[in-house]
Amino acid sequence: MDDALYRNHLAILEEELVCALGCTEPIAVAYAAALAREALGTAPARLSVTCSGNIIKNVKSVTVPNSGGQRGIEAAALLGAVGGNAEVALEVLESLTDEDRARAAALERAGACAVELAEDVPNLYVRVIAEADGHAGVACVSERHTNVVELSRDGVPVEVAGVSPHDAGGNAAGTDRSRLSLESIWEFAHVVDPDDVRGPVERQISLNRAISNEGLRGDWGARIGKTLLLTRPDDITCRARAVAAAGSDARMSGCAMPVVINCGSGNQGITGSVPVEEYARYLRATDEQLLRAVVLSDLTSVHAKRFIGELSAFCGAVTAAAGTGAAICYLRGGSFAQYEATIANTLANVGGIVCDGAKPSCAAKIAAAVDAAILGCDMALANVDFGPGEGLVGRTAEETIRSMGYVGRVGMHPTDIEILNIMIGKTDTSDEGCAGAGGDAGTPYATSQERTR
Repeated sequence: MDDALYRNHLAILEEELVCALGCTEPIAVAYAAALAREALGTAPARLSVTCSGNIIKNVKSVTVPNSGGQRGIEAAALLGAVGGNAEVALEVLESLTDEDRARAAALERAGACAVELAEDVPNLYVRVIAEADGHAGVACVSERHTNVVELSRDGVPVEVAGVSPHDAGGNAAGTDRSRLSLESIWEFAHVVDPDDVRGPVERQISLNRAISNEGLRGDWGARIGKTLLLTRPDDITCRARAVAAAGSDARMSGCAMPVVINCGSGNQGITGSVPVEEYARYLRATDEQLLRAVVLSDLTSVHAKRFIGELSAFCGAVTAAAGTGAAICYLRGGSFAQYEATIANTLANVGGIVCDGAKPSCAAKIAAAVDAAILGCDMALANVDFGPGEGLVGRTAEETIRSMGYVGRVGMHPTDIEILNIMIGKTDTSDEGCAGAGGDAGTPYATSQERTR
């Protein structure tokens, strides 16, 4: 592998594997609000938050960490504006106090935060206007959770918390994800100097295992992880599913423990690492083999997710689990061809799982996706694969990834709209409403002409 490609793969890992506290969508809202407050230069009296539909979908049902059990965009924005630390980005709410929570709650009761849906924007989009004393601070993130594309005070660009509007849309690490391929990822995982990835990958394993253990100890969410272990505690497949689900159990229900994310998602960061570690322990793999396996998992997930986008109606646990299956295949001595087959088999099985927002049931979807990935690996190692032309399976694994990506990005876009319309009560799902369903799925969120209550 040439040095430039090696450095690109390394930089992608460093850019993806960052810490976050809580579900990354409410945290993105809180981060933008904290930046808007810093741009304003004083405590805001009012906030105006404009979000994409996918942000609304993913914030609606998940608990904001350190909030005392609060949910919703208003809570996330006001907590970020009142007590958020913009300098730590996706850990913005780590230092909230009781006073901050009380102040944010008082502002919410007073109606100090207005939320609107933004149309014709990227799927990941948050813009916050913080106002006080006749002045306005504005912060906007777009495409990625920390990609700041606007930062100003009274219309004049400013730099705060180490962030400048000149960074807008830029890529500080200079990474090029289009240079990823399954072949390059496989090679990189085999040739990478372990010391080059040890820091971020060991942190990923450590922090994500810690929140998984908390999910297994406590009564978080729907207790998917704990429930799985009640049935088959000695079965490695069941344990791999359980440890992944348990991390999500805790995280989706507001556990204030940091995780290392991948593809902008803590659930995906957990899915791509904790089951791999569980299998590595079972197989008595070395520490170096575990590092290489998690690198393989993370980069495979990034590559598969690149064709879908950061947020969509396609459940990200599926692409993360494809990476997990690929890593388990490597740990079990699989070849490159079997690595490719594992990915294609996984996507062919559970590629249609929809994302209906961040919430406790994400843990169950993770368990299902990891189960499918392990089955995909078992099939590949037995040289039994889904064949080209069977549904969306292509002639190569790369073709399958692109086909699934197109369905997730383009084909499922109308699905995404209908999911949000149902979640916000804009669609009539009664017998009468469903009987009259027509072809308006592509219309932007719920106009007065749509099937509304």
